Amino acid sequence: MSSDHDMNRLPSPPPPTPDARDAAVQQALLRFDRKSAGNVQGIATDIRLIERTAASPRPSRERPVMKRTRYLLAASLACVVAGSGAYLHLARSPQLAHFAAPVEQKVASNEVAQAEPTVQAKKESENQDRPQTRVQTVTPAAKPNLEAAAPSAAAAPPPAKPHVENQAARLLVPQAPFATGRVQGPLQGTPSPYSARSRADYMIDDGFNRVSPPAYAQQMAPAESLRDHTQRERVPGVSEPVGRDQFANAPENAFKVARDAPVSTFSIDVDTASYAFVRAQLNRNVLPPAASVRTEELINYFPYDYEAPASPDEPFRANVAVFPNPWAEGRKLVRIGIKGYALQQTNRPRANLVFLIDTSGSMQPPNRLPLVKQSLAMLVTQLQPEDRIAIVTYAGNAGTALESTSVSEKAKILATIDRLEAGGSTAGAEGIRRAYALAEQNFDASGVNRVILATDGDFNVGITNKDELKGFVERQREKGIFLSVLGVGAGNYNDALAQTLAQNGNGVAAYIDTINEARKVLVQEASSTLFPIGKDVKIQVEFNPAAVAEYRLIGYETRLLNRADFTNDKVDAGDVGSGQTVTALYDIVPVGGPRTVDDLRYGAPAPASGSPSPTEYAFVKIRYKLPRSDRSTLISTPVDRGSESARFEDAPLDARFATGVAAFGEILRGGKHTGQFGYDDVLRIASAARGDDPYAYRAEFLQLVRAAKTASAMQPLRP
Repeated sequence: MSSDHDMNRLPSPPPPTPDARDAAVQQALLRFDRKSAGNVQGIATDIRLIERTAASPRPSRERPVMKRTRYLLAASLACVVAGSGAYLHLARSPQLAHFAAPVEQKVASNEVAQAEPTVQAKKESENQDRPQTRVQTVTPAAKPNLEAAAPSAAAAPPPAKPHVENQAARLLVPQAPFATGRVQGPLQGTPSPYSARSRADYMIDDGFNRVSPPAYAQQMAPAESLRDHTQRERVPGVSEPVGRDQFANAPENAFKVARDAPVSTFSIDVDTASYAFVRAQLNRNVLPPAASVRTEELINYFPYDYEAPASPDEPFRANVAVFPNPWAEGRKLVRIGIKGYALQQTNRPRANLVFLIDTSGSMQPPNRLPLVKQSLAMLVTQLQPEDRIAIVTYAGNAGTALESTSVSEKAKILATIDRLEAGGSTAGAEGIRRAYALAEQNFDASGVNRVILATDGDFNVGITNKDELKGFVERQREKGIFLSVLGVGAGNYNDALAQTLAQNGNGVAAYIDTINEARKVLVQEASSTLFPIGKDVKIQVEFNPAAVAEYRLIGYETRLLNRADFTNDKVDAGDVGSGQTVTALYDIVPVGGPRTVDDLRYGAPAPASGSPSPTEYAFVKIRYKLPRSDRSTLISTPVDRGSESARFEDAPLDARFATGVAAFGEILRGGKHTGQFGYDDVLRIASAARGDDPYAYRAEFLQLVRAAKTASAMQPLRP
């Protein structure tokens, strides 16, 4: 055997001829193909065998590799160009925008590597590409990885595509809300206000039903990718503030001695905002603030089956009842009920409406502006083609989103509502001025002229003084233009301002906490909300000191009037809408009953308990004006023993249910006058008197009473 030194001295073997080298390569490839005959490689095995065994003057080892690489590269570029074009087309359409997000994420996160490979890299990729191609061609989701693994055969990279992707990104990146009330949205080529939030942020939970978000919230929520091809961060829903709600703080009515003050006078109240706010708080598992509970609004939230008047010439009829007080033995309750005449749809007047919509930054949460838009859209569907609607928005300043338009152009009105966005401070007074100016320009002398304000009441720019706004609204009321308020939101809800504006604008104040409440106020009760059948309605009750020792009006603390105001037609009072019911309850102590106020030492002695009982407890007088009259009309009815029930269980069904609601309101306010009466007692009374409940309002009330039993006393502060 030769040593290593001898081996190094041997001459080098001669290089193989080109024909021999090519023949060896062809043989190796044939062996590889036979071994992998059962695998799919993109080109049929028989075709490749024919191609490789065919005569060629100069077969090249690079040729199959180059052909395969060019094929993959061409397919990759075709996919990129076609996908980008389809993505841009989809992104331009708001209705199809939600299909664009997956395409954007794939294109953005998987760019094709275009660096020129070395010869050694080509050889390594040849051995890796074949099996990898077999796996990746199975699922389309792996195409970006396939493109990245296929190096270019040419030195120059394929053309870049920043132009298409930048256009798509511009379509989907959410813009900051404008600081003005200017209308913007998908129909103008700008993003929807829902584009930066998830669908879950727009689910409105009323405690019983989860209501789906608007169409744009469902379509635009998934489209979230940044221009720099990174995953766009979710924008969290705007959190509700806590503890900045404002309410009119009026003390509870106390018992009065009938001998000293036999007359009680108040304005009727058909508002229901307090009930809806109480419900919203209990659905958050929090007891409402005592100042937010107006017992009369809880009672008047429900319709009652009172006897209706027969003619619009006398639009009211009083219904009275006397029965034992269930929470105080020896005392009685006097129920006074009023039902307004119900206008027929064909006989109602035309409506000239102006929607005044708060689009300030505080209206961004889903239970504010998005809910307002859904609510007003439902109202539009209830109006007649001859009615007219204008839309004014206000934020940092006010703007006219829609001039007065006939409801026959319903699509135009709904499109304008859809495009509203929130942003900026709240110049509410400027918006009110512009809304009234539009209402005056299109004033209908034979119709109803009304401004409908939708706001959280957080006015912080311009005239913020409540008395100044009140004076302005009063002057417009004298011109025949009324104002109603739809309140939304919690945490900074200005209920005191909403009540002031609605009361002095001859309108209603409603609180919209769910889409179901919007349907109740603006669909099921649209006629009573918009069309009054009586204005400046006042009630005066004169108690008979011979039969009643003391009395207390339950609720209506913010609606009390002086005795002389009853006959003064210049004094404003509440309005009653078409078919609306109003209920008032008095807690009375009959002569000889358990007194709550001691007699004066030097006053006149009370009547002896053994003297004959008079036939009348009280006398009820009601004054009202017809919608186009400035002179009031008087109707009256006695409260005598013929309307009395000896047992509470024998009282009218509606009277018993109203008593349960009144007790619930009094307990929420602290239970100063209800003694040991509790939530279980309320449930017992209200359940037995539920009666006919076509819209399940009374069933919902029972659930709220149960919720109050376990609710927290205060909402926890957010970190």
